[in-house]
Order: sequence, then C-alpha cells, then structure tokens
Amino acid sequence: MEFDARLQGRIDAVRADVSRLHAELVRYGLVVWTAGNVSGRVPGTDLFVIKPSGVMYDDLAPENMILCDSDGVAIPGTPGSERSPSSDTAAHAYVYRHMPEVGGVVHTHSDYATAWAARREPIPCVLTMIGDEFGGEIPVGPFALIGDDSIGRGIVETLRNSRSRAVLMANHGPFTVGVTAKDAVKAAVMVEDVARTVHFARQLGDPAPISQSDIDSLYDRYQNVYGQASDDRRPSETKEEA
Repeated sequence: MEFDARLQGRIDAVRADVSRLHAELVRYGLVVWTAGNVSGRVPGTDLFVIKPSGVMYDDLAPENMILCDSDGVAIPGTPGSERSPSSDTAAHAYVYRHMPEVGGVVHTHSDYATAWAARREPIPCVLTMIGDEFGGEIPVGPFALIGDDSIGRGIVETLRNSRSRAVLMANHGPFTVGVTAKDAVKAAVMVEDVARTVHFARQLGDPAPISQSDIDSLYDRYQNVYGQASDDRRPSETKEEA
C-alpha cells in the first residue's frame, strides 16, 4: 500500500522511534528474550506501529516494525506485513481505539512490577515520585488471557478511573501508556523503579502514606511545570504535533 509523502514521512518516523525505543527496555532491564513490546500511534491517524512477534531485540529494525490498522491488522504491502505482529497487538489496538489521547503503549514483564501484579496488589502512593509520575496509587487490572482484546479492555477500564499511566494486569505484568511511545517507555521505566523501592520499604515496615492534597500538588507541578515545554507528556505540545 502506498501513502502520500507527508503521511509516509510520519509512518517512517514512528517506525524508527518504536524500533529504537525497544532498546530502552533492554537497557533498563525490563524484558528478557523476546518478551515485551512497544507501539506508537502514527500522529493524526488510526494507524500504529508495533514490533513483530518472537523476534530477538538485536534483530529489530525500522523496516521490520509492523504497521497496523485500528483493529490491529497489518496493512498489506507495507514493510514487515509478512510477519505476525506482537501477541499483544489486539490489546494495544483496543487502547488506541478507546483512548484517543494515547500515542504509545508499552508492555513489559519487569521483575518488581510483575511481582506486584502477581499479588494482585496496587502499588501505594508512598513516594513523591509516584505522586509526580502517576498521580496516586498504581492500580491493578483484571486477569485476562492473551489472544483477543480482553487485556486491552482491562487496561482501558482500569485507567479510565485513574490518573496513572501504568496498570498492573493481574498475574501478568505492567502495561503503560503515554502521549507518545517515548512517554510510555518512560512510564514503564518509572513503574519498575517505584515498584522496587516500595518493595524494599515494606521489608522495613509500613511505608508512610502521602496525603491526597499533597499528591495532587505533586502531580500538578510535575505534569505542568517541571522540565521543558517540549516534554512529551505536556498536553499542549501533543495538540500542536497532532
């Protein structure tokens, strides 16, 4: 399938970005073997790019990223379309269809966050970093089997009632969302970091909670003031790019 030059440029940019970001999952120790995946929405479209299923991270490249439609079906005749997309593609597609503000989705089996998911226990907001990044506790989503959009439904149902950009899918692992694929990868790195720290804190006793008013202040400052105006998480920047 052929696209006009402007759209093709956006597709190529997302392919390169998603391919590169998979290396960040390896760099931060969030995945093993071929597990895990990053996807990114093509701005201004219902298309998204995701990794092929069962391919080693060292073998990922922009040309073998798979371009999918809003149902998670590979676009025929595009690079990579001869391969099977990630086994989580239906879940990613469901998120994109039902959360139009989301531009990137990440799934890992990172050790500490997955341990919390195995306990079906939310990560409490007992660190300023959790308030900053997730706006409250990191919730647990329902148990769901891989193969259809059940995981995606659980992600959407859980995150619609939360400011969190991460959900711990029960007995499975963390899924994160962001305004871009890079933003979702950052959330995946951060959820593992706080999952580990809170686990350590609980070995010493009961971590002290943060008041809701202070959580609200932390979240507002970090999301709207901290950093540079070009940061991926800024809603105003996302609107301009779209």
